[in-house]
Amino acid sequence: MEVNELTGIERELVLQYLIDGNVPVTVTPVEDVKPDSQGEIKPASSAVFPIAIKAEGIKVLEQGIILLTNPPENVKNHVSKIVRVEFYFNRIGLFFVTELKQTSGGLALVIPSSISRITQAPQSRPTDFSAVLYYSVNEKTDLHIDCFPKENYTLFTRPVWSDIEESVQHEAKSYLEEFIAHARKSGTAGNGVQLIPVVRYLAEEEKKNVGQEPKRGPLDILYVDYERIVFASSSLNLSLKPGTEYALEMSFPLPHPLKERKIFVTCQVEGNYNDNEIKYTAAVCRYTSIHEEDLRFLYEKCTNEIFV
Repeated sequence: MEVNELTGIERELVLQYLIDGNVPVTVTPVEDVKPDSQGEIKPASSAVFPIAIKAEGIKVLEQGIILLTNPPENVKNHVSKIVRVEFYFNRIGLFFVTELKQTSGGLALVIPSSISRITQAPQSRPTDFSAVLYYSVNEKTDLHIDCFPKENYTLFTRPVWSDIEESVQHEAKSYLEEFIAHARKSGTAGNGVQLIPVVRYLAEEEKKNVGQEPKRGPLDILYVDYERIVFASSSLNLSLKPGTEYALEMSFPLPHPLKERKIFVTCQVEGNYNDNEIKYTAAVCRYTSIHEEDLRFLYEKCTNEIFV
């Protein structure tokens, strides 16, 4: 990531924007207040997933102090620690680093003189298909995460058992038996094919990354069809709640001169599936709203049949 500090005038505009309200933020503890070689302050290697604080839980004073009203319990664990505060201003990601303080009025964050703009470095992930997952569909918020296909996973084709490395098929089978039983109990099993990439991911990642800490980053996409999409990542990086609805934008680049096709849906988490050490998680999401023409597009892409 590249980081650019705001000018004084830009900071004043952003401060007024925060004071006016309706701005959700995320708070992440950091282990070191010294910037790295790119000027960015890194989160702790074992950092928890960024804690989202809704707009209604924030009050910003004219003095440049953010008061957290009725903050989540996990925020209280980081009093007197240095935290990174992120938010969006006109769709531009911004952040600052400050101390989370306990005051007579509750928890507070003093907005420092330095607020920085974050620009994402170009992704090296596959770009033939991508998605953006938004963390709320009921509030005006820009909290979102990029999603890219996991390497060597075929998204729009029915998964088969032979996709899984032979060396981990025994472990994958144990996962599958457990997950199928859970999905049937909750009534979300369907034909079960969406669980094949799930057990493959958990078994292979657990073997490949033994002894290593999972990394943060965009979510992996393991599977897509006309009914569901499956996401995966480290358990610290993926916190989609079962039964919760999210907004999703899917992008399909098309040959020139055609424009990129975008599909907008909402989806609900049917279930989360973890490995034995709870280092990796996969989330199976089912579409809850989709336009008929988009459903037709996905159906024909997955089946090579005409939608009727």
